[in-house]
Amino acid sequence: MSTKSQFGSKIGLIAATVGSAIGLGNVWRFPAETQANGGAAFLLLYIACVFVLGVPVMLAEFSLGRGGRSDAVGVFKKLSPGKWWWIVGAVAILASYLILSYYMVVAGWTAEYLWQSITGNLYDAVHNSDIAASDAAFASRMNQYICSDTAPLLFTYAVIIINIIVLLGGVQKGIERLSNIMMPLLFVLLLALCAVTLSLPGAGEGLKFFLSPDFSKIDAGTVVNALGQTFFSLSLGMGILITYSSYYPSDTRLTRTSVIVSLMSLLVAVMMGCIIFPAVTTFGLDRHPLEGATLVFVTLPEVFAQLPASQLWSTIFFLLLFVAALTSTVSIAEVSIAFMQDRFKMTRLKSCMIVMLPLFALSAVCSLSFGSLESLKVFGMTIFDSLDAFTTNILLPLVSMGVCVYVGWFAPDGLLRKQITNDGQIRSRITSAVYLIIRYVAPLMIAAIMVSKLV
Repeated sequence: MSTKSQFGSKIGLIAATVGSAIGLGNVWRFPAETQANGGAAFLLLYIACVFVLGVPVMLAEFSLGRGGRSDAVGVFKKLSPGKWWWIVGAVAILASYLILSYYMVVAGWTAEYLWQSITGNLYDAVHNSDIAASDAAFASRMNQYICSDTAPLLFTYAVIIINIIVLLGGVQKGIERLSNIMMPLLFVLLLALCAVTLSLPGAGEGLKFFLSPDFSKIDAGTVVNALGQTFFSLSLGMGILITYSSYYPSDTRLTRTSVIVSLMSLLVAVMMGCIIFPAVTTFGLDRHPLEGATLVFVTLPEVFAQLPASQLWSTIFFLLLFVAALTSTVSIAEVSIAFMQDRFKMTRLKSCMIVMLPLFALSAVCSLSFGSLESLKVFGMTIFDSLDAFTTNILLPLVSMGVCVYVGWFAPDGLLRKQITNDGQIRSRITSAVYLIIRYVAPLMIAAIMVSKLV
């Protein structure tokens, strides 16, 4: 489309794409996976997976987006008209919207904890000298909060409204402007937290676990977990990278962009490791598994409670978490908004409203599934957990596999090569290797992830 929106600057383009990739998966999933899979051995395996598998799959999505200059469905319709490949894009849009419905709830939790940190209420009735008491207090606080109906819903609605305001600004004045502010802020906050945790007396032991590999821990399951973390942390299979790359100018160097985005995502994960492992080791919390919401809403607030100026460090951390959540929700929402605009020729305002307003009901159901709707189960899980499992274990791997098979075997001749080389204007020595990976290696690895998760 000649009127297709584009990012206004190379910095904005990188910031927006990095913001779409960096999310809660880097903050809580990576430390949990690292602890469970041998520390530095898992880290090294994860780094290898990012560059051997993550970058080629990202390039496949970038090639689709910029080559088709449309939404996740439209790129397939443009590149292969009359074929059924558009279903891959449709599944990506479905997956992203289902993820958005419960991701808004998690973003609401981070907003609530940020507010409680700012006001000082987070540490009321928590005794800094008694770790066991503070652990129980934070766990009780988290359970009471998440399992209530009113507060989580109000903060979820607040996050939805903030997303609407940003998204109504469009690609340059909304998404790009937000990313240009939030991404530098995120790295400043990370550096501040690294400085305080690395100065703790037990920091050396924590870093030793994180940075000294134990290769005896590596087995087939560790490899699958590293692959899964790669796809999760780079936001592959959601349609985000296809959508964002459709806004890339024609002179954007896709290989360089993919490497920068992967490095930035990896850097955030490593910095989180440098924050979490020294902190939990110092206060004797490394005996407990670093699991998702418990890590973020119980273990780390407990760590901050032991530090001088606990309110300050807690506020900085939950601001960091909120920034990561906000840039993720905005990018996930843009997948569906771009679809409505491109497929149905809607205005930005109308497409935003059609996509975002139903979330006031859908996200409410996800939030209430921990409260008054807790008894409503799907395959023995809450609505929130069932959506998470369905999208993560089934839909996202299917989309990633579909993208790889299409770009590797069925896309118009030379699509990947033309996009990587900018129609022959730049040289690339990796095109053959990328083709090899997305044709043979990536589909097999994705199938392994999918089977292991289902089994």
